Amino acid sequence: MTGSTLRWATEADARGVAVVHVDSWRAAYAGLIPAEVLAGLSVEQRTEGWIRWIAASSRGDATDLGAAQPHRLLVAEDGGRIVGWAAFGPGRDAGEGHRGELGGLYVHPDHWSTGAGASLIRQAETELSTAGHTDAYAWVLSGNQRAIGFYERQGWLADGASKVADEGSARELVELRHTKLLP
Repeated sequence: MTGSTLRWATEADARGVAVVHVDSWRAAYAGLIPAEVLAGLSVEQRTEGWIRWIAASSRGDATDLGAAQPHRLLVAEDGGRIVGWAAFGPGRDAGEGHRGELGGLYVHPDHWSTGAGASLIRQAETELSTAGHTDAYAWVLSGNQRAIGFYERQGWLADGASKVADEGSARELVELRHTKLLP
């Protein structure tokens, strides 16, 4: 990951996080999520959401984040630009609070295959382990072969669990759970 650094997100990073979020969704989910849903994504709306999310996380306000404890947001920055992020913390799914969860990991398409994602996931694993989690899980959209391959290369393997995601689409979207024992 030449020239990139990892650090905790601040509210000032919200727009950069939103740009990565929207651009990576449009690239990664083309053909998997309806085009009208992807076209309707708004950096401005996502920025507002990320400002609230980062503020709640910084305050330790878990109720705003849908978890027993707050998730944290780590960003990868290159030349003053946010190029990726990872959100993680205790599991948010029913009965999974004892496990770590990688709630999201996205890298801007311009920075795919640069090592940014690998650096983010390794740091997230370290942070989850330090917090006392012995294993972690992440949900990956079925059919997203690029992401599935990435997670598998990092040692995160599908465990057979799945759930229906709600991404504002009439089409049923299935997510597959990938898990990893933490160091």
